[in-house]
Amino acid sequence: MGSTETSARRKVLVVGLGYVGLPLAVRAAEAGFRVTGLDTDEQRVKRLEAADSYIEDIPDERLLPLLDSGRLRVSTDYADAGTFDVCVIAVPTPLRDGAPDLRCVKSAGRSVALLLRPGAVVVLESTTYPGTTEEILLPILEAGSGLRAGDGFRLGYSPERIDPGNARWQLENTPKVVSGIDDASLEAVTEFYDRIVTRTVPVSSPRTAELTKLLENTFRQVNIALVNELAMCAGPLGVDIWEAVDAAATKPFGFMPFTPGPGVGGHCLPVDPSYLSWQVRQKLQHDVRFVSLAHEINEHMPEYVVGRIEGGLAGLGRPLAGARVLVLGLAYKKNTGDVRESPAATVAELLMARGARVRAVEPYADARLLPPGVLCVELTEAEIATTDAVVVLTDHDCLDYGLVERHATYVFDARNRCRGDRIDRL
Repeated sequence: MGSTETSARRKVLVVGLGYVGLPLAVRAAEAGFRVTGLDTDEQRVKRLEAADSYIEDIPDERLLPLLDSGRLRVSTDYADAGTFDVCVIAVPTPLRDGAPDLRCVKSAGRSVALLLRPGAVVVLESTTYPGTTEEILLPILEAGSGLRAGDGFRLGYSPERIDPGNARWQLENTPKVVSGIDDASLEAVTEFYDRIVTRTVPVSSPRTAELTKLLENTFRQVNIALVNELAMCAGPLGVDIWEAVDAAATKPFGFMPFTPGPGVGGHCLPVDPSYLSWQVRQKLQHDVRFVSLAHEINEHMPEYVVGRIEGGLAGLGRPLAGARVLVLGLAYKKNTGDVRESPAATVAELLMARGARVRAVEPYADARLLPPGVLCVELTEAEIATTDAVVVLTDHDCLDYGLVERHATYVFDARNRCRGDRIDRL
């Protein structure tokens, strides 16, 4: 990494302060850059101004000294940013009716263009399809700034690799793929990230970097779908899928373990492979069949889980309609409060649609983001005693699974955390 003294003379603008942008802004400020973070969400900005983090990986104590020193400022107004040396765009890129929605990228590009000065560097981190940086963002920046990409300003793409809740691999020590539209841009993008991460991995073009991100998450989507489909078959065949995965994982080559679950969530897995499928259909009139099939299998998992719960209750002579169901975890990933595209939330909604009375234990997520009609409660012996079924959907480490094993009359465990005669595992 480069010197802090050099960094301190440079201004960084981070557009979008979510799970990607906030860790980046904090790390850049810690490395000595003067950072302005922008977000359209006023509540987010107010919380950050008060050193109140809404992301588990960024504790309040990391924010406070950066805000007090002025190395990190946050705002909803581009006018507060002024000029910059480096701008990183990390805004949402959701799907809308099955197609990529790049409105946030385009809007950010138009606003950033007005602040562009000769020699500045712009990097897109938002997940998207190959060609976005050069075909969408580049002309917007040129039109709004009057500068030419490459000669007037540098432009590149660097896919985010944030894994919420991962204590081992964080922004600083995860290798960072970097790219530029030309040699000078690649050099500038690499130089910036070299100051905030331990290793950069340059690739030949933004298109390659854009595809890298889609490849990484499509790989996970396909392999999770494979093990989910096997999980649906293993039980009727008299096989414990969890034991089979653990046994296969002892092979020191040619295998990587993936575990089944109630579906996939977050921004990446339900969305990123669809970006790839969409572009291939648009440009090549071809369907990426593995991706489509994997999406279909994983999308079906919440319905399958509800069917298993209904069948388990029926075996005890209890209908699902009117049953009291205690759901453990509604976030898409354990030890985080991220409920984006959460399959656990979908399961809860399906249970309620079938007449179940759903209560949830969710220690991390903001209750305002949970499905309407779900009552948040504490995990207690008394709560378990009044429940017809306990359903483990997101296996937060802080939950007392031993308490569940001792007191629940029926448990459907989609995460392999409980043991006992009354446990029905996925």
